[in-house]
Amino acid sequence: MPSSKVRLAVVIGSIREKRFAEKPARWIADLINQRDDAEAEIVDLRDYPMALFAEDASPLWAPSKDEHARRWQEKLEEFDGYVFTAAEYNHAPTGVLKNAFDYAGAQVFRKPAGFVGYGGVGGARAVEHLRQIAVEMQMAPVRAAVHILRNDFVAILQGQDIADLAHLKEGADALLEDMVWWARALRAARVAEAQVKAA
Repeated sequence: MPSSKVRLAVVIGSIREKRFAEKPARWIADLINQRDDAEAEIVDLRDYPMALFAEDASPLWAPSKDEHARRWQEKLEEFDGYVFTAAEYNHAPTGVLKNAFDYAGAQVFRKPAGFVGYGGVGGARAVEHLRQIAVEMQMAPVRAAVHILRNDFVAILQGQDIADLAHLKEGADALLEDMVWWARALRAARVAEAQVKAA
């Protein structure tokens, strides 16, 4: 029987040496782990140095040849949902995060996806791109998100503790309520479907 807590991955969606992404990733993971209905693990794309997607077929149709991609897929399987940090580059998400989506397969089907965006307009355009990608991946992107606007971004870089910014905490609380609700509901549905298939 699955744990009463849902397991959420917090995926760091940037691999730059001096990336900002670790700050919101650790903050949102801490908020998840303070709850009694969820637990978080940070998953860093630096640990999965996948080549640019050039496989013969989608992982839906054939096993990936890239060893790091196979490890990434195995890791994704462990979770009930995913919160992605989403930097915005040129009105879009990072290439490394899009590449990670391209290597994902059935492991993410019917699981919720949430986003913590930063950059131009709080990463909103990158988040909207990622929501469309998540729908195509048969995920359930949630409505609430965290958007770290320029003033907060600069203040955090200069030493402001992100945990002290009450307006970001409000956004995070809404995001996590959505994530936990959908993670529970979709996990229950997946379990029920598996039981029907096994009968």
